[in-house]
Amino acid sequence: MESLSRRNVLRAGGVIGAAGAVAVATSATPWTWSPAGAVPGTGSGADPRGVWDDEADRVVAGLLDRGQVPAVNQLLRGWTKNGQPLPPGLPNELRDFMEHARQLPSWADQGKLADAVLFNQKRGTYLGVLYGFASGMMSTVIPKEARAVYYSKGGADMKDRITKTAKLGYDIGSLNAYQPDGEMIVTCVKTRLAHSAVRHLLPQSPHWINAAEEDKPISQADIMVTWHSLPTTAMRNLQRWKVPIPANESEGFLHSWQVSAAMLGVDDQYIPNSWATADSQAKQVLDPILAPTPEGIKLADILLDLGFNLDLTLLSRGVLGALTRFMLGDQVAGWLNIPREPVWSPLLETAWGPYVAVREGALDLGVPKEAYWLFDEFLRQFVLLYMSELRLPINIDIPVFNNPHYR
Repeated sequence: MESLSRRNVLRAGGVIGAAGAVAVATSATPWTWSPAGAVPGTGSGADPRGVWDDEADRVVAGLLDRGQVPAVNQLLRGWTKNGQPLPPGLPNELRDFMEHARQLPSWADQGKLADAVLFNQKRGTYLGVLYGFASGMMSTVIPKEARAVYYSKGGADMKDRITKTAKLGYDIGSLNAYQPDGEMIVTCVKTRLAHSAVRHLLPQSPHWINAAEEDKPISQADIMVTWHSLPTTAMRNLQRWKVPIPANESEGFLHSWQVSAAMLGVDDQYIPNSWATADSQAKQVLDPILAPTPEGIKLADILLDLGFNLDLTLLSRGVLGALTRFMLGDQVAGWLNIPREPVWSPLLETAWGPYVAVREGALDLGVPKEAYWLFDEFLRQFVLLYMSELRLPINIDIPVFNNPHYR
């Protein structure tokens, strides 16, 4: 378990205030989630807040210390498909690690992954909205994640960072996600390398050190917190909207994300084996830790302004804020200083649920034609925005520096 350092005790004593004290107290709470609920049904029960990714961290630290990362990044830009051979010229230690890391876990089930394709085919449009405004904006009220993003390289260019996050959601929802001609395996391996670099670099940032409660970022617990902000949060919303989902498609959707966790280096013992166990884990590691931070508030403000210069009138700050309030609730919107929209907020509250039900075939009537068109047009524009970004080569590079504004 992560130790409660002297630095954290001082912060809890008043340096960071009540919200920070709660976060420190939460981090000191014993890990109680049972590995009986994990994919293998067993495990050591070790607290994931004290577990990182030793194999990847050792390899990437060596690359950074030897100044090899720029050359490696250049080589890896041509590696985009799951079945593609690794490029020649990579350092041997990195090549060995990547060949191992690109293998699917032994428990990966191709039948379930095929069912995930069915799930995504039917619900991909509004899953993009869930990932963007339930999961994406939730990241700004996950204190450790917000600080890690803000003070690392990602905080220097949030548009670049959000398109790379969108790529993960796009890749896992594609028809060939884990197939040889897909890209999800590549995305996961490159993300794993980027995480290791952030673990090596952020502890060198005095700004991050002075703000963070932990001594080393992106533990396996942190990865699972982010994981729950994606599939678990998406499924909670779909259930809240009473979307009928066949059991095999629900299980397939979960399985695609279980595989993603393994590909990101998470130990099997921390990966939930069902939606019920995922929800129970989220209630321990995600729900209690949500809180505002100065860094998260600034990141949210940047995200809400990403559409400012786009020629898409529906992607105004007000619409994005209303979606955030609708997806995450009044408390989170209040934390992020997002005002209630007089038009879009009531419209979302009254018409979104029936709209989704109509798309699922659960309702024949119930949504005014104009409102239905407005939602459909917004979703179309939203998807076009991200697809336009994704048409460009999106390279997940290994960072070599922190946010240059906060060295």
